[in-house]
Amino acid sequence: MQVVHAVPEDARAVAEIHVDAWRSAYSRILPADYLASLSVEKREAMWKNIVESGQTELLVAKDGGAILGWVSFGACRDKDAPSSQAELWAIYVAPNSWFKGVGRQLWLRARELLSQQGYSTCSLWVFAENEPAIRFYKAIGFVADTLPPQELECGGRQLQEVRYVCRIDA
Repeated sequence: MQVVHAVPEDARAVAEIHVDAWRSAYSRILPADYLASLSVEKREAMWKNIVESGQTELLVAKDGGAILGWVSFGACRDKDAPSSQAELWAIYVAPNSWFKGVGRQLWLRARELLSQQGYSTCSLWVFAENEPAIRFYKAIGFVADTLPPQELECGGRQLQEVRYVCRIDA
């Protein structure tokens, strides 16, 4: 498996993983009709634009020609964040590749790049109900922040997101 920067031609696979992972990971959190309405085509256009514009760094994990997962990261978008804090914007692995180390390899490469860019900490936001993701984040070194959860609406449901942080300069 190789972890490399995405190119525009990767946008379709990134979008397919994005939609498939949402449908699998959030099936107990978000309404089924909302998950069914997710569009690979819309996400493909979004990710192609992101790759071309460089809005965020996007790495893909490839095994042969197949993309198994991806990670998006960059400067932290939180208002209270110091300039030394990065953010893991999103990380998704194809459901048939869960629990095979793909997510860990994506994070290790992202962490290496963030460290090289001078960041000392990294944060992320995760649905409070997404226990499998929280277990993964804890296993790779993230800890719950003291910041109160933030409320958001997604798919017609009121949800809470909690912030986790990790030192990357240690």
